[in-house]
Amino acid sequence: MHFATLPDDRAAASPDAPALADDHTSLTNRQLADRVANAAGALADRGIGAGDVVAVQLTNRVELVVVLFAAWRLGATVNPLNPVLTGAEASHQVLDARSALLVTGDGSGQVADVPTIGAADLSSPSRPSAAPRSPDDLAILVYTSGTTGRPKGVMLSHGNLDAMTASFIEWLAITADDHSLLVLPLFHANGIVLGTLTPLRAGGQVSITGKFSLDRFFADVERLRPTYFSAVPAIYAMLSALPSDVHPDTSSLRMAVCGAAPMPPQLITAVEERFGLTLVEGYGLSETTCASTINPLAGPRKPGTVGLPLPGQRVAVLDPEGLPLPPGEVGEVAIAGPTVMQGYLHQPEETARTIVDGWLRTGDVGRFDDDGYLVLVDRVKDMIIRGGENIYPKEIESVLYQHPDVLEAAVVGQPDEVLGEVPTAFVSRRPGSSVDEEQLLEHCRALLSRFKIPVGIAFVDEIPKNPVGKIDKPTLRARLS
Repeated sequence: MHFATLPDDRAAASPDAPALADDHTSLTNRQLADRVANAAGALADRGIGAGDVVAVQLTNRVELVVVLFAAWRLGATVNPLNPVLTGAEASHQVLDARSALLVTGDGSGQVADVPTIGAADLSSPSRPSAAPRSPDDLAILVYTSGTTGRPKGVMLSHGNLDAMTASFIEWLAITADDHSLLVLPLFHANGIVLGTLTPLRAGGQVSITGKFSLDRFFADVERLRPTYFSAVPAIYAMLSALPSDVHPDTSSLRMAVCGAAPMPPQLITAVEERFGLTLVEGYGLSETTCASTINPLAGPRKPGTVGLPLPGQRVAVLDPEGLPLPPGEVGEVAIAGPTVMQGYLHQPEETARTIVDGWLRTGDVGRFDDDGYLVLVDRVKDMIIRGGENIYPKEIESVLYQHPDVLEAAVVGQPDEVLGEVPTAFVSRRPGSSVDEEQLLEHCRALLSRFKIPVGIAFVDEIPKNPVGKIDKPTLRARLS
């Protein structure tokens, strides 16, 4: 699949069919193709060509998708930035990527020596034709969230995008009748690949919401009639906590997808039963272009697992020597196949540590059940060692989620002079709840071994998240210190 020509291909096949919309603009296939061609001309006028990198720092809007296709038309690579990054953070990514141009909302930029263009200036009478593409050509540079150090540029090729979108289309049965409601950020692989490129490749359409809002989400569902959306556990937790008299019309939705972080089985059941949704949880990384396992739509769905390997991908659980483990045994999750990234930009040593003999070592701990479904145990780096005993925070979090008054929970290790580390929990209560620390600790005592019980529970209004919706455990650890 050549995404550089996708807008033109869609326009030739069905010029008047809807393609892409946001809160202010609605484009047919022909209009999208015209916008992309004009934007490619504007980029070319500013010297962009094959091999260049175009950084784009925009909120979720039509122009961000237009820049993607316009840059690819010229043979360039796109480096999408979180729009809320500070000048120093943006500079690191733009300069590390060696970007030749920065696209922002108003044309102002915070990165020295990098020319900037505004979204309103993405138009030119020159309409360059699509440059030849190779599957190995770089398409996107997605920077990791940086919770383990400075963000690294994940190099995703056109071949990666081709394999990932094809895998989604087959596994989730996405067709021209599908309509994606995009609520996740477009600077992240999920929003770009599952939320946008996959439905467009299948002939469907995309409606972009500027930013997820609890007040408008179901109104958008009722007005736009999408067939699916993808979100993170924090969004589903907020939806499940809506007042009991909220009964939206969700009949257009044939599925909802959850990713980015493990979702408590109780929350999956609550969302499905309350809103009449089919919710499939998946698992993947930016380094694998988006997702590697998802619970099936047609077959048995197993809450508490992240599903089966997607078509074209190989998933294994490895022991410390890198040998595959049988079902039931816990080890590091590794992934191989055409969706594995090309590497980390300018970091060959880090790339070599991460991709070993073709297998991407994820740093996640998991096991397969007897039916081949992957169960995530935790992150290797999040494991707590308490006096020589290994504790996986996810196990404690799962127990806390079983309490009806817990909306969100996160467990981190707290330094201890005697034991090394001890588990401490942060909890946000459901609206109207007055559950206290002792009640939750008593709940834990009934279900956990003594050494796994948190030494304390801190109540917070909201568990902090990083920009892609994952719980920000480094921030929680910093609060403890």
